[in-house]
Amino acid sequence: MKSSYKSIIALSFVALALDACKKEDLNTFPTNDVTSEKVYATPAGYKQEMVKLYAAYALTSPSGADNSEIGGLNSGFADFLRLFWTSQELTTDEAICAWGDTGIPDLDQSLWTADNQFLRGLYSRSLLQITFCNEFLRESTPEKLASRGISGADADNVKTYRAEARFLRAYQYWVLMDAYGNPPFVTENDNIGKIAPKQITRAKLFDYVESELKAIEPDLKDAKTNEYGRADKGADWALLARLYLNAQVYTGVAKNTEAITYASKVINAGYSLKSNYKDLFLEDNDKNNDETILSINYDGVKGTNYGGTTFLINAGINADMNPASFGVPSGGWGGNRTRQNLPALFPDPNGTQDKRGAFFGSKNNVEDVAVFTDGLRVTKFKNVTSTGQPGPSLNGTFSSLDFPLFRLAEQYLIYGEAVARGGTGGTLANALIYVNKLRDRAYGNTSGDVSATDLTVDFFLNERGRELYWEGFRRTDLVRYGKFTSGSYLWPFKGGTKAGTALPAYRDLYPLPTADIIANSNLTQNTGY
Repeated sequence: MKSSYKSIIALSFVALALDACKKEDLNTFPTNDVTSEKVYATPAGYKQEMVKLYAAYALTSPSGADNSEIGGLNSGFADFLRLFWTSQELTTDEAICAWGDTGIPDLDQSLWTADNQFLRGLYSRSLLQITFCNEFLRESTPEKLASRGISGADADNVKTYRAEARFLRAYQYWVLMDAYGNPPFVTENDNIGKIAPKQITRAKLFDYVESELKAIEPDLKDAKTNEYGRADKGADWALLARLYLNAQVYTGVAKNTEAITYASKVINAGYSLKSNYKDLFLEDNDKNNDETILSINYDGVKGTNYGGTTFLINAGINADMNPASFGVPSGGWGGNRTRQNLPALFPDPNGTQDKRGAFFGSKNNVEDVAVFTDGLRVTKFKNVTSTGQPGPSLNGTFSSLDFPLFRLAEQYLIYGEAVARGGTGGTLANALIYVNKLRDRAYGNTSGDVSATDLTVDFFLNERGRELYWEGFRRTDLVRYGKFTSGSYLWPFKGGTKAGTALPAYRDLYPLPTADIIANSNLTQNTGY
C-alpha cells in the first residue's frame, strides 16, 4: 500500500502550488490562480486536496527542494519534521550539532531567543499547515458539497476527509501547545484576512484539541483500515493518549486515567510490535509492520527535500562512515550526534545486549561542540531495506524512509507511566507485560526483563530514552519530568556551560517569534522572553 499512496502524494507535490503562500500567520489565505470552484468541483478534486494536506508534512514547497513556503527561512531548514526534530532533540541531552548556522549553537547550548530562526520556522510551519486544513474545511461543508452536486458515497468520503483534516489540524495545534503554550488561534469559522488572530491560552487549547479528537472519532476509518500514511481511529486515540499523559504540564491537572484509557484502545486495536526493532527505521518499514500507527511518507525521487529522513540520515553521518551503507552514497553532512547521556542509558552502546542502541564512534563524551566526531554518532535511520538494498534516492542524497509519528511502543510506555503515576483503569501486571515485550525484542530474549518493582515513574523516562530516542519525544518528556530546565539533571553545554547548568523555569516554553508579536497586537509574549 505504501507505493500506491506515496505515488498519490508525489503527484500532489506539484499540485500543492495551488495552495502555496509565503505569509506566516493564521491570517494567511491560500492564494492561487485556480478558483476553489474548479479545484473542488469533483469528488476526485476533494481527494487530491486532502492528499495535499498530508504532502505538506513531507516537503518544503510545491516547487522542489530548493524553495521554501516559509518566508525568510532557508529551504533546507523548512521541512516540518526537520524543524520539529530540532526543537525536540537538539535542545536536550539526546543530540548536539556541530554546525554554526545562525541559531543552531543557541539551541545546542539552551540559549535560544525569540528570534531563533528554527523556533520561528516550526511556529510558522505549524500555522501554515493549520491554514491549509482550515481552507479545506471551509470548502467541504455539507452546504458546499450540495452546491457542487456531490452526494451519496462521494459525500460520505468527503466527510471522512474532513475528519482527517481536523485530525491534522489538531496535531499541529498540539505541536504549538506543547512548544509555545499560547499561540494564535483560528479555525475555519473565522473571518480570515479581516481580523488579526486572537491568542488562546494553553489550557483552553488543550480543551479544544481534546474536544476535536473526540468529535472526529466516529467519522474516521477504523484502526488499521485506512490507506497507509492516513489518519484513522488508531492515530486519533494515540494522540489523545499522548495529550493526556502531558495534561499536568498543559493544564495543571493530571489525566493519567484518561491516558490509560486511550493507550488501551490503541493496544487492543490489533497493532503488534515489529519483530526487529531496527527494521522500523529502514526504507521498507511499511512492509510487514503492524506497529506504526501513522507515518510521514517520504519519496526520495519524486518529492525531495533536505529535511525529513533525508536530514536525519545525512546529518548524522559523514564521508568516513560509508554513506552508501546508509542508502545515500552521495550524502553525509557531518552535523548531528548525541551527548553522552543517551548512550549511558544502554548497558553497551555498541548494541550487543540492548540492540536498540545504534551508535558509531569511540568517544562518548562531548567536549567540543564544533567537532562532529566528538561524541557518538546515531545510526538509527537508514535509506536501506531490511535485505540491504538501497532505497530510492535522487542523486544518491535523498531518502525514501518513512518516519513514524505514532507507533505501538509509545502507547505501551504511556500505559505503564500513567499506571506508575497513579492512573486508574490499568494494572501494574499489564504494564510489566508491555515493557517486557519491548525489552524482549531489544535483547532478543528475556535476559533484559525487569520486574514489577522496577516500574517506577523514573524508570519510564529512561526506557522512553532507550526506545524512542531521536524520534522527537525528548524535550516533551524532560519537561513532563521537571528535568528540561532544572538543575536536577544536566547534560554537556546545557545552559551554555561545558558541565551544564540549570535554566530559568520559564524556558520550558519556547518564545513566540518577535516578528509575530510585532505584527499582531493580540499576542502577548511568553513570560521571561
